[in-house]
Amino acid sequence: MLKTNTLFLFFLMHASYVMGQTTHKEVIAIKSDGVYSILRRHNIDPTKYYKQFIALNKKNISPDNGLIIGKTYILPIVKKEKIHIETKPIAVTDSIIIKPADSMPLVEKINDPIFGKEHSSITIEDKKLNGAIYYLISGHGGPDPGATEIYNGSLISEDEYAYDVTLRLAKLLLARSATVYIIIKDPNDGIRNKRILEIDYDEVSYPNKQIPKSQKLRLRQRTQAVNDLYIKHKGSYQRLIVTHVDSRSKGKNIDVFFYHHEKSKKGKRLAENIHSSFKQKYAKHQPNRQYFGTVSSRKLYLVKNTLPAMVYIELGNIKSYKDQKRLLNYLNREALAKWIFEGLVSDFDERK
Repeated sequence: MLKTNTLFLFFLMHASYVMGQTTHKEVIAIKSDGVYSILRRHNIDPTKYYKQFIALNKKNISPDNGLIIGKTYILPIVKKEKIHIETKPIAVTDSIIIKPADSMPLVEKINDPIFGKEHSSITIEDKKLNGAIYYLISGHGGPDPGATEIYNGSLISEDEYAYDVTLRLAKLLLARSATVYIIIKDPNDGIRNKRILEIDYDEVSYPNKQIPKSQKLRLRQRTQAVNDLYIKHKGSYQRLIVTHVDSRSKGKNIDVFFYHHEKSKKGKRLAENIHSSFKQKYAKHQPNRQYFGTVSSRKLYLVKNTLPAMVYIELGNIKSYKDQKRLLNYLNREALAKWIFEGLVSDFDERK
């Protein structure tokens, strides 16, 4: 009788142990998958489970934490979080936030040589965007100038014009007290009020890293820079703005259009707010011309693998003569930055 009870107890304990375990799910990496995108694709928060994923899959991860297409990876087990319900009554005064400094005139100035000699001084106008953090990436850079075209005998490139718009946008954001990280930067170009922006190859990636020749490594480098900063500032309002110049068939002019992550409601709202800003400006400045810019999702590497809510902006077609005229005029580049900026302010106002 004792043996039977002992045996029964053993099986009961063993069964309880097996039932208490949760099995890890395995997935196969597909093209353009990174650690962040594969976790997000399976509804797992990369900010919480990144290190655990790396630990589980050491053998199949490259030195720069890249994934190998076709390899099987183990997903972390997501822990169910307990929901804390506050039972303490909230006093009326708890919901009142008083910021007397916001209404006071500001004379603060900052100086940053990244904007060039003529544009390095920035006056802080107000605290409209205080607490907001922006990551700005202009497309390509370093060994890759992006799309190129000949204009009146001069070679022009995508990265130089996207970068100029990005710098102008950064200044507008800083003037309203936002925190701004320029991820791709050129140490000596600055904002240039010229038509032909000479091509160079000395851009670096944040904080001051040489940009690799490999496109895959370039994308991983800037993605990692943004994601590391995002985790550092977790809990803050954070947005990523990526600017490119499209390269379609010669002669086809396009209106500015926007991409966002297919599962990101905040990213979609961000894109729609900037899109709305452009629609309003076109209606005001070109009332006889319809605006055809669009908002849609797309599975680009930066869209899939970066953590902040983001918008990917195509500013025009570098192969279109009409779009070239728009981009080469520095006043138009300034207008593009302002219209993007106004959409960003609207999005910040709608934050939850």
